[in-house]
Amino acid sequence: MSEEGRHIVCPHCASINRVPLSKPAKAARCGRCKHALFDGHPVSVDSAHFDLHIQKNDIPVVVDFWAEWCGPCKAMAPVFEQVSAELEPDFRFLKVDTEAEQGLAARYGIRSIPTITLFWKGEVTARRAGAVNTETLRAWLRQHKIR
Repeated sequence: MSEEGRHIVCPHCASINRVPLSKPAKAARCGRCKHALFDGHPVSVDSAHFDLHIQKNDIPVVVDFWAEWCGPCKAMAPVFEQVSAELEPDFRFLKVDTEAEQGLAARYGIRSIPTITLFWKGEVTARRAGAVNTETLRAWLRQHKIR
């Protein structure tokens, strides 16, 4: 992150935007596609976009590794959605379907789903397996907040 701004990856076109620290990030729009950089919803990503988000965002990235057939994952989905709406733009929220992206699941040793993983500058900084309620997820993220 530079002194004058932070880099945010657009969830729509994957371009990297510099958002000035003096401007509210919640209102920021992509310079390329003009979509909002934050819309209060987690972003579903494939392996190519996953790497871009975890390496190029100057904010912590929270990833929900899940699968369509998983009951606890389905129960966790609205919790992840709600916390995403509350805590953006302090965090970027991503969803990775472990059935479609088995390589990512293997790379990060995902053995149980849902697994929530917190990344900072491409590195795993915290991880927890199993479904949680809204308050537990919110508290866990605040406990592990990078800045």
